[in-house]
Amino acid sequence: MLTANSITKSESSSYTLLPKVQKFLKTPKKLFIGGRWVDAVSGKTFPTYDPASGEVLAYVAEADKEDVDKAVKAAREAFENGPWAKMSPAERAKLIWKLADLIEENLEELAQIESLDNGKPMAVAKVADLPLSIDLFRYMAGWATKIEGNTIPFSLASPEKFVAYTRREPIGVVGQIIPWNFPLLMAAWKLGPALATGCTVILKPAEQTPLSALWIGELIQQAGFPDGVVNILPGFGETAGAAIAAHGDIDKVAFTGSTEVGKIIVKAATSNLKKVSLELGGKSPNIVFSDADLSVAIPGAASAIFFNHGQCCCAGSRLYVEKKAFDKVLEGITEEAKKIRLGPGLDPSTEMGPLVSQEQYDRVFSYIRSGLDEGATVVTGGKRFGERGYFISPTIFSGVNSSMKIVNEEIFGPVVCAIPFEDTEEIAPVANQTIYGLAAGIWTKDISKAHRLAAKLKAGTVWINCYNVFDASLPFGGYKQSGWGREMGHAVLDNYLETKSVCIQID
Repeated sequence: MLTANSITKSESSSYTLLPKVQKFLKTPKKLFIGGRWVDAVSGKTFPTYDPASGEVLAYVAEADKEDVDKAVKAAREAFENGPWAKMSPAERAKLIWKLADLIEENLEELAQIESLDNGKPMAVAKVADLPLSIDLFRYMAGWATKIEGNTIPFSLASPEKFVAYTRREPIGVVGQIIPWNFPLLMAAWKLGPALATGCTVILKPAEQTPLSALWIGELIQQAGFPDGVVNILPGFGETAGAAIAAHGDIDKVAFTGSTEVGKIIVKAATSNLKKVSLELGGKSPNIVFSDADLSVAIPGAASAIFFNHGQCCCAGSRLYVEKKAFDKVLEGITEEAKKIRLGPGLDPSTEMGPLVSQEQYDRVFSYIRSGLDEGATVVTGGKRFGERGYFISPTIFSGVNSSMKIVNEEIFGPVVCAIPFEDTEEIAPVANQTIYGLAAGIWTKDISKAHRLAAKLKAGTVWINCYNVFDASLPFGGYKQSGWGREMGHAVLDNYLETKSVCIQID
């Protein structure tokens, strides 16, 4: 049991919490507005839970509309009149780099916080979430000094009479709403480019996982960011999130989460036609050809769906296997699933933790029941693991068809549908038969075939002979109902910049 006021060792692993983590859990969790830690205007708080035990970790101030108003005023003042508005790109870059350094100095502590609040194995957070977050901030720090406009030659007017150029300017005050599956990394994906371009931010972490964002708020203070540049408002989507999306003085909203909520964000943003970028859901096809190196493809396909407990928007949840290799791949991925060690994230031997919440646990089980009711076969898993916490065993379905909910809808859990195919020329239309278009995987030794198929797949990312490979330089986002815009790479800068044309008559 791990709570703010209880023992400091995990019952399952005797893993001791670091002193800074113990202290952090015991201190009041407030809102970060205008460079200060403040209570919510309403005085309300809400609990955040350890999903491995269901116990309360901490109580967190609950932001509402009035708190959003205060944060927007602070962000607007910082953007228009504060030191941030006068800061050179090089100075901004130094602050962002300093934030990356501080995250690196707090890597062990933040890995524990991610594990406690989200449930993910701490070992995974240390080698994935934290390094990727640090690299993202450093990558974006480099872009701060490289945002350029262009000189434009007129096509009709004489160049002796007119000079024209463009300026790339920060869009302004940005509301950012992030999910619970990668709390720290999603904060980095959002904050990095917004700060590099000179915007100011109101960040709303998911109510299930607010703790790492609050820790980042402390590091932002330590790094020396001016007051009001970053404001952090834990709270619920229906209140704080809705207020951010609809606020008349927020210039842009960036959202990562479900497609259903993304559509609500878009409607709310019409209040002032603020710019919107969305990174939404997925039902990604993972395609294994019979000529693939199965010693790589089988564990790769398992990782594609079971990484982060399947709570990935790009999870390879539709596994298409060429019929000649289907039985071998199904047997192999089943063995991989059975080998995965489930347990609390703080246990060093844990390979898969719990789902994030009771709500998510119930949602995933509802899909498992739906699959069974519609006639699919559970090859392995489909059951609760343990007696406490939100654990579900890695689950593989076979005997599915395209009309089933488990094939069409995003489950967001460790559940994969294995589907054989015969016609290699027809797999692209089948793979594209979804409202989503976030990611896809291809496994084959025939690189020409891989290139041809990659061009046909309607997905923002296609991995070939690998899966879940990310880098700060690679743009990430979706086709169709998987979203608008891109995260990471230089493409993400467009989310936070306006282009201004300047025309001068010189004659």
